Amino acid sequence: MYFKGQKFLVAGMSVSGESSARFLLERGAEVYIYDDVVTDKINGIMSELSGLGAHVVTADTLDAATVKCDILVLSPGIPIDNVLPVAFRKQGKSIIGEEELAATFLRAASVAVTGTNGKTTTVSMINEMLTAAGKRSVACGNNGNPLIREVENLSFNDYAVIEISSFQLETLTSLRPHVAVITNITEDHLNRHYNMENYIFLKSKILRNLRESEYAVLNYDDPIVKAFATKTKAKVIYFSMQSRVNGAYFENGSVYFNGEKYFDLTDLTLNGVHNVYNALACVAVAGILGLDAKKAGAAICAFKGVRHRIETVREVGGVTYVDDSKGTNVDAALKAAQSMSNPTVILLGGKDKGDDYTPLFDGLGSSPVVHAIIYGENRFKMLNAALKSGFTAFSLCSEFKTAVKLAQFTAKPGQCVLLSPASSSFDSFLNYEERGDAFREIVESIDER
Repeated sequence: MYFKGQKFLVAGMSVSGESSARFLLERGAEVYIYDDVVTDKINGIMSELSGLGAHVVTADTLDAATVKCDILVLSPGIPIDNVLPVAFRKQGKSIIGEEELAATFLRAASVAVTGTNGKTTTVSMINEMLTAAGKRSVACGNNGNPLIREVENLSFNDYAVIEISSFQLETLTSLRPHVAVITNITEDHLNRHYNMENYIFLKSKILRNLRESEYAVLNYDDPIVKAFATKTKAKVIYFSMQSRVNGAYFENGSVYFNGEKYFDLTDLTLNGVHNVYNALACVAVAGILGLDAKKAGAAICAFKGVRHRIETVREVGGVTYVDDSKGTNVDAALKAAQSMSNPTVILLGGKDKGDDYTPLFDGLGSSPVVHAIIYGENRFKMLNAALKSGFTAFSLCSEFKTAVKLAQFTAKPGQCVLLSPASSSFDSFLNYEERGDAFREIVESIDER
């Protein structure tokens, strides 16, 4: 791609948008920047980028910028059917995302991971395995470290382990990973993608460019993901807890790849069935890449988890507080609840993503959860789902801080308070990280007396 003489409109000053703008400016492109969210942080970013030569676009000058600019670099937070990309599409102009921009410059071998849940953990585990094997590797993508920041630091002998969301897949067409992993697919983001058919199609896009020399790592126990095997030219490697498959599987208390033992399940640091699946996906990747089984297994077993994913904050007054702010959908929240070993008070709510919450409350009835604090913008939708499921052990409030305090007074010594909202954070926070940090701050302020 030739940058000089081309005009780019970078929409959305999230970490990916900011990184894209910097990348383009450093290469001599004419860059226009826009964000419809006005905060001190975003204003500061735009001011800094302006000092580097970017043109700041306001709501009043946006129409003119859509005519003037050649390419739209769209933040994953902006839907593809937003009026801005629609305006570019009507003019026959290119619409790309940060990962698409980066993919055109990627020299390193890539392992790309998508799915509804487990992406960040799986990416982090794979990166740990590669590092333990003496490879130069970086975890990037949707985990908060944009690929565009790393792309020119990686050579042909290195590895990029890339987390890819359905939002990013909307604008990603050029990436051809050596290994593509799909962890699972359950209902999520239907407020953006409208229906499961669209969501499933987007997830399958990660396989679109794979050739016979590449690999698709698929969850054999997930019927939707398993069916993708017929939609790719790549070699298919499965992972399963239920069957001995061509790939990674669980058998007699241990994890294997095509007959070779990697580790005993009791050696795995992370708890929960969902983490066994994450580990199996990683073992499949290790087998494909020919990594030493003992080193790869040890790296997986030693992994202690990612921030805001079933992360213990502290114990105070005999109550253990657990941050699972990353549990932003029904499946993730239910798996987090089922992983608890003690009676648990769960915090649920936020911004609705179009999910059906009835399966959540159906599942909570047979989990360690003894009480739910329901809060946030979608609290009444959750309330109706709880009543429909016959789940009546709940309290209702509006604000996040009130919900945490209510959980504090509800939980008894020996119990847990679990923040796993099954919802987006966007009703009150910029992202799930900010929500998790707010939870930690409240919990750390609790008087131990």
